[in-house]
Amino acid sequence: MNSIRRVPSRVKTKMTETNLGAEREHFDKQQLSSISKAINSNEAPVKEKHARRIILGTYREKGAFTFWSYVLGIPLSSNSILSWKFCHVLHKVLRDGHHNSLQDCMRHHGNIVEMGQLWGNLHDRYGQLVALYCKLLCTKMEFHMKHSEIRSNLEVTDEVLERVAGTDVNNVFQLTVKVFDYLDAELRLAETVIRQLNTSIAISTTTSGQCRLSPLVQVIQDCSHLYHFTVKLLFKLHACLPADTLQGHRDRFHDQFHSLKTFFNKARDMLYFKRLIQIPKLPESPPNFLHAASLAKHARPVVVIASEDEPEQQEDDDDDDPEPLINVSDVTMPSMMVPQFDKFDQTFGPANDRDIQIENLQQDLVLLRADLERVKGEAQRYITQLKSQINSLETELEEQRVQKQRALVENEQLRMELEATRRRNAEHEIVQATFGEAETRAQATEQRYTKLKEKHTELVSSHAELLRKSADTVKILSATQQTQEEVERTKQQLAFEVDRIKLDADMKLEEQKFEMKKLKRDFDEKRAEVEHVKGTLQRTEKVGEQLTSSMLALQAEKERLMRSASEKEAELSSLSQAAQLQQSSLQQERERSTRELGELQGKLQEKSRREVQLQQKLLEEQFSLLQGTVSEAECIIQDAVAKLDDPLHIRCTSSPDYLVSRAEATLGSIDKVKKGHSDYLTNMGDAGGLLRALTNFSHLAADTIINGSATAHLAPTDHSDRLTENCRGCATQSLQFLKDLKSKASLQRADPASIRIVVEKILRLGEELRPKGMDVRQDELGDLVDKEMAATSAAIEKAVRRIDEMMNQARMDTSGVKLEVNERILYSCTDLMKAIHLLVLTSTDLQKEIVEGGRGAATIKEFYARNSRWTEGLISASKAVGWGATQMVESADKVVLHTGKYEELIVCSHEIAASTAQLVASSKVKADRNSTKLTALQQASRHVNEMAANVVASTKTGQEHLEDKDTMDFSGMSLIKLKMEEIESQVKVLELENQLGNERLRLGELRKKHYDIAGVPAADLSEGNGLDPSPAPVAPSSPKPSKPSVMRKPDLAQKPNLPPKNMFR
Repeated sequence: MNSIRRVPSRVKTKMTETNLGAEREHFDKQQLSSISKAINSNEAPVKEKHARRIILGTYREKGAFTFWSYVLGIPLSSNSILSWKFCHVLHKVLRDGHHNSLQDCMRHHGNIVEMGQLWGNLHDRYGQLVALYCKLLCTKMEFHMKHSEIRSNLEVTDEVLERVAGTDVNNVFQLTVKVFDYLDAELRLAETVIRQLNTSIAISTTTSGQCRLSPLVQVIQDCSHLYHFTVKLLFKLHACLPADTLQGHRDRFHDQFHSLKTFFNKARDMLYFKRLIQIPKLPESPPNFLHAASLAKHARPVVVIASEDEPEQQEDDDDDDPEPLINVSDVTMPSMMVPQFDKFDQTFGPANDRDIQIENLQQDLVLLRADLERVKGEAQRYITQLKSQINSLETELEEQRVQKQRALVENEQLRMELEATRRRNAEHEIVQATFGEAETRAQATEQRYTKLKEKHTELVSSHAELLRKSADTVKILSATQQTQEEVERTKQQLAFEVDRIKLDADMKLEEQKFEMKKLKRDFDEKRAEVEHVKGTLQRTEKVGEQLTSSMLALQAEKERLMRSASEKEAELSSLSQAAQLQQSSLQQERERSTRELGELQGKLQEKSRREVQLQQKLLEEQFSLLQGTVSEAECIIQDAVAKLDDPLHIRCTSSPDYLVSRAEATLGSIDKVKKGHSDYLTNMGDAGGLLRALTNFSHLAADTIINGSATAHLAPTDHSDRLTENCRGCATQSLQFLKDLKSKASLQRADPASIRIVVEKILRLGEELRPKGMDVRQDELGDLVDKEMAATSAAIEKAVRRIDEMMNQARMDTSGVKLEVNERILYSCTDLMKAIHLLVLTSTDLQKEIVEGGRGAATIKEFYARNSRWTEGLISASKAVGWGATQMVESADKVVLHTGKYEELIVCSHEIAASTAQLVASSKVKADRNSTKLTALQQASRHVNEMAANVVASTKTGQEHLEDKDTMDFSGMSLIKLKMEEIESQVKVLELENQLGNERLRLGELRKKHYDIAGVPAADLSEGNGLDPSPAPVAPSSPKPSKPSVMRKPDLAQKPNLPPKNMFR
């Protein structure tokens, strides 16, 4: 009996295992059938029921393993339509399938990329679509794998988006770029499908057209959410970053906005989408991200999917039978068959009764299915209504959020004002408390001072008593004296502390008084504002009373006008009767005139048509001439651009002066082009002015580009790169401007302003590359050399006479050692001036020899103009010598009168030595090495150096004789006093060393600034004059060793008796 009872449980276990296996086999069979029917080579859209079964399969197995196991066996690379449908089904699985499907699909990411690259290289309409679809799917999978909190269907709340973005601006910036890329991929696919659909025979009602359009349903759903994400993220970025930084983001968003709006409008007009999806409408203009309040106007676009069931064809119904609840067709249990049937009969009765029960159950099942369909329809309608209510509630919620943000901002402002007021009150209280503490401390200090004073009095009295005592109390007396000194020091410290506390208290009191005055002034201003408002209110009341009185006057006037109007109506009735009689006579005349007018109008219209035709023909001819001229101008500029990369053009060079002249001419031609363009837009029948301006502009622009490149070959690296880049930019902007002129659509917005900006940059670079001193005309250089050399000689002669006068005055005013020192210094200065005068004369003779030997058949002025850099060096050197002589005389005068320093005279001597060295080097550049005059010039230079050394030696010797050196007597100092003096001396030494270091730094900065203002770097000097870039004139020797002051001579722009050159224009 026990074995019989256990039989049904074993049978049930085997039946359960068999049923599970049969159910899995049926599931695999159903998935295979759905995948094979959804992904086939027929040019028809994927049926919704097949895609729905595939999506349900992902939820059943919690992933897309079965889907990919069957898809990998499909030859996707053999047919483009097959690949297109696969991408469509995969998009649906990613959007609506189980969330684990994303991980399963990422395992085959490489296969999708390879399929997209394969079809992208083939010239096939569906192949191009498949390549774009594969890029979209890869972008979608990568985005959702990185941001797993955002589901694949993109249906997330704003709170989730805020959490994903976070508070880091960099994360928000990167997320915005990713969303931009995501939306670009969606729009690129949609635009390509629409473009192919417009250029083909297929329309949205045919199967071929629907095959292309069916994936756009998912694209529309994705785009609506991505657009909302983009708006939210951009508003958040604009709240954290400046507007200029996000200009690129705004431009990209505007392009996407217009593309998305165009796509939605085209899709909304197609019949295919009208029965499947409700496409939202975007606003007329994109949101203004620069205005934070615009976020309140943004409404989240919502896409509603229609609930219609797709009609199923009969041939598909045969393979789509409902799944049986229990499948026992393959179960074979021969040993247990009889007991099972007996048990079944005992439970359910004979076979006839079972058939009746089955029929009843089938009828009930049909009724239940009908009820189920009806309930589904109602539920779908309820869902649609609820979605619309949810959309309206979300809109209201968004408005409430915006109002909440505004209220929070206002609350924050009020809180900040309250905090500021509290802070001011607290500061005022602290000031009052500090003042009270200061008064308390002052009182305490006064009390201590009084006590100390009493103590001091007691000590003085005790000291007097001790003095009257015997000599035995001498030690006590000395101790008392020390105590008295300490008391005095303590008293002084306390007095100083009292003064300091009183000063602090006075300062606090002044600050408090100032704060009180400020508060009083604010109170007066507020009271004045209240008085002003009261006066305005009184004036408004007065104006209201005046308006009331004027209203009464107007009502009286209205009554008078009503009476006059009734009288005029009576007169009008009598006149109308007379007019009717006259009108009947004029009617006949009008009819005759109407007939004649009709004939004349017919002739006039015919003439107008002919004139319109002629005018249109003239406009077309003028535009064709413009197009031809623009094409020729493009060829000229393109030829100029081609020369920039031509290896043969590298050897071509040009001067900055010629480049500046070409750039200025180009700017003038741009103005003419702009005027011709405006004239042509005003009168399109006359394009002559624009054609002439374009011809001139094209040649000048090409000339500027070529000469700019040629000038860059000789320019420094930085200037060369910038000049070449600007030349290319000039060509690019010119070609863009000419391209706009060739099309009627872009003719109105053509603007040469961008070309002007680039040419002005080229002009500025050319002016920077021009040699310094170009503000002096070339024909004036020769005269200027003679003038400067003559002026230098005159300045030296004047300096000699001035020194003689100073010597005579010194002999009258001084005597003894001072007279001897002054005479020695002035004699040495006179010898130096004579040596400089001889050097200038020798340099003039050598200069004449150089000019006569090098000018050839040219004139002297032409020689100077041809060697302008060398000439400018001579002028600068001669001016430096004259200036140095003048400065030296002034310094010597001050030394003699004891109002100056000996160091100034020493520095002027070094300066004159350096100036003469510069003059010798400038003259030596173009002189013959074997010239006797050059040898004489060098000897004169050495003589100048010797005389400068004598001036330095005389100055230092006189300084040593006249300086008073105090003898240092430390015999009366104690050990502590000597230590104190030693410390003070060390402090002074450190201070002087610090001042010396700072002054050296200041001297270095002054020299750097001098070189910058002079505008002639060392490299330019070496190139233009043939000199060493950093000449270091040797300091004249002196009796005692000292550090030479190596100073580079100031250039022409730095001399005090000459106007500075204008280095920048």
